[in-house]
Amino acid sequence: MTDLPAVAADVAALTFEKALAELETIVARLERGDVALEESIAAYERGEALKAHCTRLLSAAEARVEKIRLSAEGRPVGVEPLDVEGR
Repeated sequence: MTDLPAVAADVAALTFEKALAELETIVARLERGDVALEESIAAYERGEALKAHCTRLLSAAEARVEKIRLSAEGRPVGVEPLDVEGR
């Protein structure tokens, strides 16, 4: 089996784009069905970690966009501090 804490630490260092590309590769491999059982399980676990990481990054980006402050004229003037964990 995969060492899940090591996988999580490795995944946390990835950008959204790299994590998504790797997740797409894993999905394609699993859909082909030509992967051994143990390798499939390890790939699935990594895929779950990648999905969770992408979801966190998207949530943070969405929260930042929602926190843009507007001037009285409706022009963007800055962003408010973001506390993703406290949402």
